[in-house]
Amino acid sequence: MGQIQSTTDKEVALQNIQELYRKFTNECPSGNLHLHEFKKIFGVSSNSPEEELAFTELVFRSFDTNKDGKLDFMEYVAAVNLVLRGKLIDKLKWSFKVYDKDGDGSLTNQEVRRVVKIVTKIKRHDDPKVEEDVEDICDRIFELVDKNKDSQISLEEFIEGAEKDPWLLEQLRLDIAPTDWFIKHQEKTP
Repeated sequence: MGQIQSTTDKEVALQNIQELYRKFTNECPSGNLHLHEFKKIFGVSSNSPEEELAFTELVFRSFDTNKDGKLDFMEYVAAVNLVLRGKLIDKLKWSFKVYDKDGDGSLTNQEVRRVVKIVTKIKRHDDPKVEEDVEDICDRIFELVDKNKDSQISLEEFIEGAEKDPWLLEQLRLDIAPTDWFIKHQEKTP
């Protein structure tokens, strides 16, 4: 199985990643990062668009592997490494985990719609010309990915579909050009 790699992501300098780690230790001397601190590090505030707030919360919860409401340094390091340097297969597994709100190992139309709606709003915020319809996107995702037509998407179906179809990959990946986003937010924060 070949992996489709994004050609738009720029290489993030080691210095930038080290700066992110420095921010963690400065902002969280206790060694734990809470949601409000996570938002602050990534330049998301109460003035940010609601879709950025929702996406940040989804991402935070996906990295809180022990579900204690905070990220310890190891969870944080794993998160930064995955988003900025992770392999496509690992990013897809992470994306699936974000979509899978109830954690049952399969995605319903409602779970997919919830995330697609947030991602579409972010895309529209970044580019007002985006005219994608959430319902059409969800219908097409299920048509292409739900191979056994049980109205649920398994992890295997999710990964297989994304690896075979560039449009699906673009819809299902949640890293939304993380390198560009990371660099943009580094420039905003002191």
